[in-house]
Amino acid sequence: MKKSLKEIASAVNGKIIGNEDAVITGICDIREAQQGDITFLTNVKYKHFLEKTHASAVITSKDVEASSKTIIQTENPSLAFSKVIAMFRPSEIKHPTGMDKKAAIDKNAKIAEGVSVGAHSVIEQGCVIAGGVIIYPNCYIGRDVTVGKNTLIYPNVTIREGSIIGENVIIHSGSVVGSDGFGYIEVEGKHQKIPQVGIVAIENDVEIGANVTIDRARFGQTLIGKGSKIDNLVQIAHNVKIGPNSIIVSQAGISGSTSIGKNAILAGQAGLVGHIDLGDNVIVGAQAGVTKSFPADSILLGSPAKPIFEQKKIFACINKLPEFFKTLRQIEKKLFPKDAETEDNKK
Repeated sequence: MKKSLKEIASAVNGKIIGNEDAVITGICDIREAQQGDITFLTNVKYKHFLEKTHASAVITSKDVEASSKTIIQTENPSLAFSKVIAMFRPSEIKHPTGMDKKAAIDKNAKIAEGVSVGAHSVIEQGCVIAGGVIIYPNCYIGRDVTVGKNTLIYPNVTIREGSIIGENVIIHSGSVVGSDGFGYIEVEGKHQKIPQVGIVAIENDVEIGANVTIDRARFGQTLIGKGSKIDNLVQIAHNVKIGPNSIIVSQAGISGSTSIGKNAILAGQAGLVGHIDLGDNVIVGAQAGVTKSFPADSILLGSPAKPIFEQKKIFACINKLPEFFKTLRQIEKKLFPKDAETEDNKK
C-alpha cells in the first residue's frame, strides 16, 4: 500500500515541513524505521532519534522545530499516528457472531437481538444482555447481571451475580468482576467471613485489562467511573470508588473503601491503603505506597508516598548517604580516635 505524504497530512490535520512529495509505504517505530516508512515522536526522551531515524517522515507535535527530516506537525502525534496505522493496517479482528449451540443460557435471561455468545459460556437467570454485546467462549455471567450495549467480553471472564456493566465496555481475558471482598472478623481465634452483599458497577466506555480482579462491595457498590482504563493484573477491593477517566496501571492495588477522583493516574505497582480519599487529577508514581488522603492535583512518589517535590529531596539525600557516611567516619576518627580504631578492628 502506498500513500502520499499530502494525503496523510490531510487525514491527521497536520502541517508538512520538508519533502511534500514523499511517498509512504509503511509504518514503524522511530528506531527501526527505514526509507518509505512513517513514524512518530511524542516522548521527549526519544527526541535524539529524530535526526538518526531513516524514516521518510516523522509525525511530531507542533513545538518540534524543523530538522533535516521531513516532519508532519500535529496537535497530538500519538493520536495522529493511530489514524495512520488504521490507514495502512485496517483492523482485521473478526469477533464471533450468533449464539453457539454449546452456550448455556437460562430461559429467564433477557437477551437482545444481535447478541453473540460463544461456546461453553454460561448466562444465568435474571441476566439482561443488551444489543450488540459479544461474549466470547468460556465466560460466566452470573445471576441478575446487566450488560449494556456493544460491550465486548473476551474468553474466560467471570462476572459475578448482580454486577452492572455499562455500554461499550471491554473486559479482557481472565478478569473477575464481582468476586467477594476480603473481609473477616476474628471470633474465638478463627477468621470468620463477613458477608459481601453489594455489587460492582462499571460505567460506560471502561476498558478492563487481562486478569484484573474487582471485588463486590460489602454493602452498596464498588464503582468504576465512566471512561476509566485499567491495565492487566490490577486488584480493586470492595467499596472502592474510581472517578471517571482514570488510568490504573499494571499491578496496582487499591484497598477497600478508598475513593479516587476523576482523571487520576496510578502508575505500576502503586499501592493504596483502605479508607482514604485521593482528589481529582492525582498522579501516583510507580511503586508508591499511599497511606493517607491527598487533595486534588497532588503528584505522589515514594513509600510512604509524599508530594513529589518533598520526595525528590528525600531521594537526593538518600543518594548522598555513602558520601555522608564517609565524612562522618572521618569526623569520628578525629574526635574519638580510640573508639574509631576499636570499631575498625571489629570489622
